[in-house]
Amino acid sequence: MTTIGIVYDRVKWDEKALIKAVRKRSLNLRLVDSKDIYLDTLEDPGKVRSTFGDVVIQRCLSHFRGLHLAAVLESKGLSVINPFKVSEICGNKLYTTLALIGAGVPVPKTLVAFTEEGALKALDALGYPAVLKPVSGSWGRLVALIKSREAAQAVIEAREEIRNALLQIYYFQEYVERPPRDIRALVVGDDVVAASYRYSRVGEWRTNVARGGTSEVCPLTEDLREVVLKAAEAVGGGVLAVDCMESPDGLLVHEVNGRAEFRGLSSTTKIDIAERIIDYVVGVAKR
Repeated sequence: MTTIGIVYDRVKWDEKALIKAVRKRSLNLRLVDSKDIYLDTLEDPGKVRSTFGDVVIQRCLSHFRGLHLAAVLESKGLSVINPFKVSEICGNKLYTTLALIGAGVPVPKTLVAFTEEGALKALDALGYPAVLKPVSGSWGRLVALIKSREAAQAVIEAREEIRNALLQIYYFQEYVERPPRDIRALVVGDDVVAASYRYSRVGEWRTNVARGGTSEVCPLTEDLREVVLKAAEAVGGGVLAVDCMESPDGLLVHEVNGRAEFRGLSSTTKIDIAERIIDYVVGVAKR
């Protein structure tokens, strides 16, 4: 019988749904709290498999913790959902954008700079308003809508003071004129399971559910399905949340999440998303 491992650092709604789906199918389950373990790089692969299972769903909130866990587990021959390379790309917005562009997926205009002076030059070239995002991060944290050069100087100076190497990489995207919503679509393997509109709350331009955004059902049009599947393929595939914006010129993909959260999306569909994910994971284990 297939043994599925779920490695985590916090058990949230999504993890509980996955655990329930595994138990519903009477599969063997290994729950591993990443905060309580260490990994021996010389450990026998069989012993690692006995701890983590045949295939591992990597659900760490900490991107870098999960990324390094995936690297070690894959070195022992375990299948990880999502694989190290996919997590590496999706965990960095610049890497994601480059992968999308390389695959011909439409994206917002994006500029990157590496110094305070370069950042201001990039904004002058891009124009205001513009969006500044950390290259690594989620839930809309440290994302800023910059409306003027004066505001840019204040935001950039503040970031320079933080002394975080990743925050010294300035990742700017054009501000896209769109409805007060974006689209989140969940890809599982080669299927788009469901999609939802995410609306920002009053007084907030970011649509993240973690920031009070609300979800409503979004029809899966052929255009949306095509763009989303192309985006998922561009980063390596797996279980992915693809975020799109409706621009005047069509859909733009602005993010692909390798650790897909699906609570908001689940509220808009009768499909059991967790069960679909476990179906896919079992299929990976049988390969």
